[in-house]
Amino acid sequence: METRRLRLLVELSRLGSMRAVAEAQNTTTSTVSQQIAVLAREMGTALTEPHGRRVRLTPAGRRLAEHAVTILAAVEAAYLDLTPGAEPNGTLRVSGFGTAIRSYLLPLVGDLAVSHPRLHVLIREHEPAEALSLLAADETDLALTYDYNLAPAAEDPAVRATPLWTARWGLGVPARTDAGEGTALDIVHRFREHAWIVNSRNTADEAVIRTLGSMAGFVPRVTHQADSLNLVQGMITAGLGVGLLPLDTAVLPDVRIVPLTAPDIELRAYAVARRGRLNWPPLALVTDRLTR
Repeated sequence: METRRLRLLVELSRLGSMRAVAEAQNTTTSTVSQQIAVLAREMGTALTEPHGRRVRLTPAGRRLAEHAVTILAAVEAAYLDLTPGAEPNGTLRVSGFGTAIRSYLLPLVGDLAVSHPRLHVLIREHEPAEALSLLAADETDLALTYDYNLAPAAEDPAVRATPLWTARWGLGVPARTDAGEGTALDIVHRFREHAWIVNSRNTADEAVIRTLGSMAGFVPRVTHQADSLNLVQGMITAGLGVGLLPLDTAVLPDVRIVPLTAPDIELRAYAVARRGRLNWPPLALVTDRLTR
């Protein structure tokens, strides 16, 4: 059922003649008559009947015209909701890693509650691979992900990744350990006999560690896994190994972070959305605010 035909029926109900409808819609009387006839066939009942030299709506036609007013208003409301530039409202589902949610998304959600009270943000904490799987399954609208300069994520033509921010990472070691000086390769080589701690839910940092080890001429002995950066520090304090940590993170008294340079280790964060949905007002608004 085309909304154009419903609109013609509503106009016929209002104006009372095919000719008047044709003039109002800048078309021909024949076209109006044909479209009303098609609508009648779709509904399986007569919508008009002869009335002198004109036509009038049947009881079914009047009833459908009443429904049509409601239907057309709903279509118009949907258009105003979804068209680019519309006031953002509805529920936006966001899946992302803890740092992005805690440091960037949560403050934004507080602001949006005041500036856009009809917009609701539903948050799920997930590592990048998990968030991207949810995005592919249409179970989330926006994925906050990351990769590293030494372990770049594979490109996916079905999505668009908007860069958000970058953060330098170093090597977390026991505070009393002498890491020495030199390049990243020099430093990691000095810890070749140590166990290495990696993320339990994402393989990117392990890929970085193995890349650095390969460049430095050894195979890292990866042992413990932890998703929480605080737990990684706890493991380092307990003497269980060493691992990558952000340079700007607060450290425990028995941990220090050694900067790694040449090559630098850089985490890169992204807001990822499916192509074809980037103009949806809630998604466009939140992505724009995050990039600021």
